[in-house]
Amino acid sequence: MDVDSLVEMWVFRGSALAIVVIWAVWAYNRLVGLRNEITNAFAQIDVQLKRRYDLVPNLVEVARKYLQHERETLQAVIEARNNAHSAAGRARQAPANGERIAALAAADGALAGALSRLMVVVEAYPQLKADDSLRDLSEELTHTENRIAFARQAFNDAVLDHNNAAQHFPTLVIARLTGFRPAAPLQATTSDEERRPLRVQL
Repeated sequence: MDVDSLVEMWVFRGSALAIVVIWAVWAYNRLVGLRNEITNAFAQIDVQLKRRYDLVPNLVEVARKYLQHERETLQAVIEARNNAHSAAGRARQAPANGERIAALAAADGALAGALSRLMVVVEAYPQLKADDSLRDLSEELTHTENRIAFARQAFNDAVLDHNNAAQHFPTLVIARLTGFRPAAPLQATTSDEERRPLRVQL
């Protein structure tokens, strides 16, 4: 093999290697960008969750005036709110972590269930139903639930984009080499009971 052939072969190999390296860098950067979109989408959910968590104690406080003997129901709502708030804090630290998102979904479902039970109790108290503060808080909570649903959809769309990119060949190779794992969507609920819409209107 003459010198010119050797040079051509090394140039070809060098060009092919450069193309592979450039593609690998592009694929990695794309995965990072998609993971960052998950973080951003979760931040939008987090804003609405914080809003909900701030509304719940006020709702309970108004109801407490009328429901002195319903302490268990009120305590269950506050406990569920605190658990969901803690789960949201852990999920905020790693929104692409499937276990943390699943824990948030479970805690969120428990809070929705506790709030639904509270609203069933409220139905039995006409004076409480007529309370303007409770009506305003309930309406605000309903709007917040709608915002959470929209933000959850945006988050789940970002998760889908990330997972598709991380699982398609050949990007899959880069994802596995660099530790990208599939992210988990934020499920609204986990059971038929929890899938029923939260009813807070009075």
